[in-house]
Amino acid sequence: MQTASSPGRLSGLDHLRALAIMLVFVYHYRIFGHPPLLDEMGSFGWTGVDLFFILSGYLIGGQLFRRMAHHQPLSYGEFYFKRFFRIVPAYLVIVALYFIIPAFKERSELPPLWRFLTFTQNFGLDIFNKGAFSHAWSLCIEEQFYLLLPLFLLFGTGPKKKLIWLLPAFFLLGFILRIYSWYHFLQPLLDTPEHTGFGQAYYKYIYYPTHTRLDGLLVGLSLAALNHFRPGAWQKITRHGNALLIAGLLLSTGAWWICHDEKQYSFSGAVFGFPVISLAYGVLVLAALSPSSVLYRHAAGLTRWIATLSYSIYLTHKQLIHLTHQVLAPHGIGNDTYTSFWICVGISLIGGWILHLAVERPFLKYRDHLLSGRQLPQLFKTEV
Repeated sequence: MQTASSPGRLSGLDHLRALAIMLVFVYHYRIFGHPPLLDEMGSFGWTGVDLFFILSGYLIGGQLFRRMAHHQPLSYGEFYFKRFFRIVPAYLVIVALYFIIPAFKERSELPPLWRFLTFTQNFGLDIFNKGAFSHAWSLCIEEQFYLLLPLFLLFGTGPKKKLIWLLPAFFLLGFILRIYSWYHFLQPLLDTPEHTGFGQAYYKYIYYPTHTRLDGLLVGLSLAALNHFRPGAWQKITRHGNALLIAGLLLSTGAWWICHDEKQYSFSGAVFGFPVISLAYGVLVLAALSPSSVLYRHAAGLTRWIATLSYSIYLTHKQLIHLTHQVLAPHGIGNDTYTSFWICVGISLIGGWILHLAVERPFLKYRDHLLSGRQLPQLFKTEV
């Protein structure tokens, strides 16, 4: 383990990004045959996506807020150009594998191709009948959010600069929409004897839609806004990194109590769970950004490597778990064994590493090459 962050790299965020993908991996592993211990260990793993949202909101929002704080015009073309090269190439490779190779599907049916190409798969997603590559829902939310974010900030380049009031307004709107969705779509199903269709409705109207799942992204944006628009307050808060870490862990425990297992599907879990989780993880991210915290001061090669591969692992892990189980079964290695689990962990790391080396990293290098010189068309350098 190194004792200092590498130049230009935030080791605290690497630790949390590695934690996020590990939470997601264990949670999704439970979909297949799995060792009993993973039931309890992975029951809260779905919140790893919320941690990803916060990290993304902080880092991507910070790119825009930094320019605004220094009274620099926003380069919208460059912003969208960077997002395209960061997300789309590796994503399209996986989409192509799904539609070209039937065995690649971890579930039987896929939503229509146009849903994936337009990043709208998360709306109306029928997880029980068309659940293949369902984990792409979070990418849809991020891409929709970052498509619209610069347009909202466009109103902040004039006298009403920054429009910080939008953050709490959208946060409050999430509460209103989840309450409406609960009473309009879910409560009538609870009043039936068998609660028929409740699970499907929960995911369709609460868990997957963009308008009900913005809490994590908004918390990340709020941290970025505090950092760049209130640097004095940011410095005072981040002097207490280890205290923030303890507070974040305590809040995360409270979030677990509200949302773990079946409580996730209750009124309190559906309406208040997502913002509580986001606030808890937001404090952990704040701790990871504090120079005084152990997360910030201590780097680890393993978490840095996992963090680097996290996007590629996220894209491929469910499919690789499914394929690995199929290969192991004829050899007497059951899905419910720890041997199978650790082999799947290794295969998923290798698969993410291959996708990263073959697709993700080359496109990022090509993007940086275009941005560093004059090869980028003038259209993408348009500033507003």
